[in-house]
Amino acid sequence: MRSGHFAKVAGQIGRCGIWCGSCVVGNGALAELTRRYRRLVELHDVRDWGPRDVDYDGFAHALRSIEAMTPCPGCLNGGGRDDCELRSCAAHRHLPDCSECADMSDCPHGRLLGHMRSGAARAGLCVREAGADRCGALRAWAEELRSRWPQSVLFDGQDDRWQE
Repeated sequence: MRSGHFAKVAGQIGRCGIWCGSCVVGNGALAELTRRYRRLVELHDVRDWGPRDVDYDGFAHALRSIEAMTPCPGCLNGGGRDDCELRSCAAHRHLPDCSECADMSDCPHGRLLGHMRSGAARAGLCVREAGADRCGALRAWAEELRSRWPQSVLFDGQDDRWQE
């Protein structure tokens, strides 16, 4: 049984073809890691023995702000921009995502799509390529993330191998 952060994003590829599960903000890993980090700083009284040039009140405030970030549910679960051109176009064409569109060469949203996908790839997010098997891509991406971040909070409570 899937649980934790991974279960919330395991099968969600946005209409743009970006896997929400590979985003540390979207999958909740950033907020969880920040919570753990803030607790360690407080538990070990770093304010009392740590560097003197740190504004610990400001630092704690910043950590709480990051910790309070709500994970993005992704566009397929009601997140993202309400007026997203990519989401409405793919939905109108009855496509799971833009990578399956036969009219990509004439796409009026091609520039936006390219910008989003290249930015996501630079940030280390997984992006579905045209023709790639959706389920196979998700399995490969999950395994890649597990090997890259074996102790990631994304997989907390996730003992079994990912299945669709």
